Amino acid sequence: MQQTLESLITSAWLDAWDKGDLGALDNLMADGYTRTSKATGATIDLAGLKAEIAAVRDAFPDLRTTVDDVVEGEATVAVFWTSTGTHTREYLGVPATGLTVATRGSNFLVLHNGKIARETVTWDGSELLAGLGIRRLRGIAAPAAAEEAGTDELDMDVMKAFNREFITGVTVVTTKEGDKPRGLAANAYCSVSLEPPLVLVCVQKTSSTYPALFSSSHLGINILGAEQRGTVGVFASKAADKFAEVDWHEGPQGSPLLDGSAASVEAEIQERFQAKTHTVFICRVRHAEMGARPATSMTAANSPSSKVPARPINLAQETSRADPICSQAAHHWCAYHLRTNHEP
Repeated sequence: MQQTLESLITSAWLDAWDKGDLGALDNLMADGYTRTSKATGATIDLAGLKAEIAAVRDAFPDLRTTVDDVVEGEATVAVFWTSTGTHTREYLGVPATGLTVATRGSNFLVLHNGKIARETVTWDGSELLAGLGIRRLRGIAAPAAAEEAGTDELDMDVMKAFNREFITGVTVVTTKEGDKPRGLAANAYCSVSLEPPLVLVCVQKTSSTYPALFSSSHLGINILGAEQRGTVGVFASKAADKFAEVDWHEGPQGSPLLDGSAASVEAEIQERFQAKTHTVFICRVRHAEMGARPATSMTAANSPSSKVPARPINLAQETSRADPICSQAAHHWCAYHLRTNHEP
């Protein structure tokens, strides 16, 4: 009997997950079946399970699952499994990375009349993304937490108003999508550490550059000089080919670096953390150029030159020199326009 039950579970499991035969689950599940994620506490029914499998298979079409072990108890079964697949389409809002991932988990099944009445799983879709180096910021996956605590979410307009009061510098984040250069203006940049040399940038998910940052292993970050105020407008615009209007060159790994920038770095993307509207990219700097091109560059193998870099752009300061009344306007343009709409 044990072998029969094990064979039934394994066969239906592989038919559904590997072949997409979702109907194979119908004879395995009892009426009123539920599936609960131990990680998030979310519960779904059979229709929800089928939708989840379909979404995973669409994003990972070469998915293959191995049932490592099936352990039967009294009206219970524990299933241990391993799956591998290649991320070729969007999944849970994350654009295709082209990377292959291996993930494993276990399911605890409770039986009723020989069918699965309910199961608790240690795995959910976020585990696939974690295997790709993409993680959700803690708490983001459970938006109801604030309600349960009796705390209302802060109004988005209030948060935008707060952000407008913070004067920041301006960067252009660049990468490649195939052979096509991509880029956006962003002021959500900061240094994380000097040893190792880590930086972060936050990119809005609606940006046309956003998908390319998942298929790329490197990106460029360009701190603009005072002479590049026009460049800010180009990369904050909806121009079809932003790079047609600027001079640029490639970093060692192919990331576009803008000529004339106060400083540019090429960095390897190490981690991607998902928030609701943005993704935080943690990157390790592999190459840096100081000053307007032609600049002496520095990598892990050499040291920076003594060349004096171009003066970084400060829109509020630059505008106030020409017309003091415009200082406040420039302040708000920089903080509001870029932070709320990095790039269309």
